[in-house]
Amino acid sequence: MGPVSLLSTLARLQAVRSGRAEPLATVRHRHVSERPMVVVPLAAAGEAGAPLAVMLGTDRAAPRLHIVPQPLNRDQRFDFLARFGADLLPYLESFADEVEHVEGTERDAETGERNPVVRELCADAPQLIVPNTGSVRHLALIGRSTRFRRTAEDVDPGPYPAPTQVPLLGRWLTHLTDRAQVPGSSLLLPMTALLSRHWATGQSHLEDQHLAALLAWHLAPAGLTGAEAAERAESERDVHGQLVHPPAGPATDPKFDELVLAPAIVRHDAALAAARAAAPADARAELLVKRAAEQLHGVLEQVLLPTWADVWQGLDLLRALPEGGHVAERWEGDRWSYTGHRDRLAAGEPPQPKQDDAVTAARKLAQREREQVRLEVQEALDDPLAMAEHRLTGEAFAGEVVAVVPEYDTSGRSAKPRPLLVVHTADRPHADAGREVHRVGTATPQRGVVAGFDPDGGTVTVRVVSGMGRRKEPEPGSLPEVGERVVFTLFELTPRQSAPLPDPEDTPWTHGGPPGAAPMSANSTEEWE
Repeated sequence: MGPVSLLSTLARLQAVRSGRAEPLATVRHRHVSERPMVVVPLAAAGEAGAPLAVMLGTDRAAPRLHIVPQPLNRDQRFDFLARFGADLLPYLESFADEVEHVEGTERDAETGERNPVVRELCADAPQLIVPNTGSVRHLALIGRSTRFRRTAEDVDPGPYPAPTQVPLLGRWLTHLTDRAQVPGSSLLLPMTALLSRHWATGQSHLEDQHLAALLAWHLAPAGLTGAEAAERAESERDVHGQLVHPPAGPATDPKFDELVLAPAIVRHDAALAAARAAAPADARAELLVKRAAEQLHGVLEQVLLPTWADVWQGLDLLRALPEGGHVAERWEGDRWSYTGHRDRLAAGEPPQPKQDDAVTAARKLAQREREQVRLEVQEALDDPLAMAEHRLTGEAFAGEVVAVVPEYDTSGRSAKPRPLLVVHTADRPHADAGREVHRVGTATPQRGVVAGFDPDGGTVTVRVVSGMGRRKEPEPGSLPEVGERVVFTLFELTPRQSAPLPDPEDTPWTHGGPPGAAPMSANSTEEWE
């Protein structure tokens, strides 16, 4: 969670006053697929990464549930993961065949020159929606524990080979959870983070991790405030003492574990033990195992269904918002990421390493920093409320042009237009003389320099230095007219590329390079141009 902004704090205070969630955005800043895969995982209490169940599907009316009858039994756990993979992998792989061809350039490893190439880009990509950030961490643990598992197809499968789907599922989950750390990515999204980005509630960020409580601020019943509805969602119990809205994804309620889940697992274990001790053709023992499994299945289904419905309800709220202008551009980056992982799997490359080498880690960090800057800029360009954040912090200003003064730079061989724009604004930007500013909403990038700032009169004078064409006079339409409203930022609208990192062969041995070092990671995050 980043630093709390002034605007979000004000929105939270307003939510407390109104009793309803207050908007933080006028557009949707994340891509929402037409056919997302909703995944609601459940973990066993007391053991990190031990799966208990998962409910998933692309149809809100037809969820599919897979369970682990005994989470401590590793054979049952990997049988569960095989079924989970057999259900999820077809969806992940269904986007791999439909592609478009994109022209670009690629650097030659020997000469360093860039040569034109044509590469495949998948026309679309999968999208997983989970309830909260805890679910993302749980899927990451599953990926970490399964992607190195050996199968019967390996040269040395070992004594306990896993089903083929298990390591492949682990590689996909590792890729998706790693990509989820990239700001603005939409391949794997937690619903609580999605809603919190677009609306503010009157409760803390920690309380917002309970999806039912978060939605209560949007859909409070008549006569209840958001706070009262959220408290009911967190604490309301039925006649059996069980929560009406269990915190599934991936946590469970301790009372459910004690009073419902543990007895159901014990009954299943006892029935299974009795069946193993009975005669091979004992139909009664097999029937008892089947009934115990069905009872456990029904118990877990009742816990997961409320969260399943909540995730789809959140999707309905998000789809009601228009999509931001730069969302498609960021989704294209996700498509490149998906295509690259598809290609690595097809080439037979090894799984992602347990720990990145120094160069790969630096590339990932540089990419995430670059994407964070790009995300903040693009959200500000797409959304007046996001731009208002920068105006409140003095990093942007908006106002009306009250004068356009033609001036020229005659220091060179030919005079160059350097007109002055006088902007009347109610903002208080950090507009020191000589500070570079950038105009928002122009067809070509337009840069200026602050020539003066009169905080008492509320005017900023900007000397325009680019974006006016190459003629002696500014191109028609390149400058705003008097009375036109303009927005300037004190930050660049195009993030700068980070400094290039050394190639593996040029990396010193202290950072994972030669001589005698382990091979560098194949999962480079460098963007293809």
